[in-house]
Amino acid sequence: MGPYGYSTSGTSLIATLTLLVAGCLWLGAACAQAAPEPSLGSCQVFPDPPASLSPSAASLPDEAAWNQDISKAPRDPRSAAYLAYIDSHGGGHLHPDFGSPRAYGFPFAVVGPGRRQLPIHYTAYGAESSPGPFPVPGGAPVEGGDRSDGDRHVLVVDRGSCKLYELYRAFFRAKLKPHWNADAGVAWDLNSTALRPDSWTSADAAGLPIFPGLVRYDEVAAGHLEHAIRVTFDSTRNAWVHPATHCAGDTASASAPPMGLRLRLRAGYGLGGLSGPARTIAEAMKHYGLIVADNGSNWYFSGSSDRRWDDENLDQLKRIPGSAFEVVKSSAAIHPC
Repeated sequence: MGPYGYSTSGTSLIATLTLLVAGCLWLGAACAQAAPEPSLGSCQVFPDPPASLSPSAASLPDEAAWNQDISKAPRDPRSAAYLAYIDSHGGGHLHPDFGSPRAYGFPFAVVGPGRRQLPIHYTAYGAESSPGPFPVPGGAPVEGGDRSDGDRHVLVVDRGSCKLYELYRAFFRAKLKPHWNADAGVAWDLNSTALRPDSWTSADAAGLPIFPGLVRYDEVAAGHLEHAIRVTFDSTRNAWVHPATHCAGDTASASAPPMGLRLRLRAGYGLGGLSGPARTIAEAMKHYGLIVADNGSNWYFSGSSDRRWDDENLDQLKRIPGSAFEVVKSSAAIHPC
């Protein structure tokens, strides 16, 4: 989902694969859907929290939210109320919102130094978007495929400048002067923990970046998933809490999860029935947790488009109920929309 809508998955496998192959040829690099993920080079996806930051502090601060180990952070006293509300509004088990070989999940591209910059023409939320141009190639893969009428996110990492570029509802226009039309877009500095201005959206409803919260194949295959994961819920509160800066909720209920809420898999939940990538992902949910980033199906968590995903292995995660999670206490105030 983008700034104000519901998350949608790919619609046309053929169209998506065709576009992704074209994108690989344009970029002159490996394609996430058809080959090993392109290297980010020396870029880290946001800084680690400072060494002085205690993981067992009385409440969770905003710093380096994606890379914080929250396994020892205090539990929110409203945790049970949040989980009861979530459970009453849809599916009650985890669901990986990515896999293979479907056109499913978020594709992304990596470009190197000197990539041509293209103008971005904003069609909806330009006042809250980063001004272009962006080094987003015309062949960059689009979420759901070139013919998709869904969220059409485009994610590109420039490994030369260590910047992340994200577009929402993006359409490439090649005639006359090549450019991208997009409802919203943000340039993120991967070397900074700076948040968006309060009340501003991004390419995602919560005002958060998308790419840092993706379960990417290469990191899972290496056995090290060391960041929080993007998750959606069917009904969210008209409120946000840092690291989010924006909301698109449908209720004022204090029991509904606000954008930016962080959850983790309980330490005592057994992982004996999980193996391989599924176990690596579940371990990350215990240590780094989930961050509410969008409206969508309950407990759907995001990953990269990659044909190498083993769906039977990922299906192990569907056994984990929402009741196995708890909400982590934050030091930030909850801001109503």
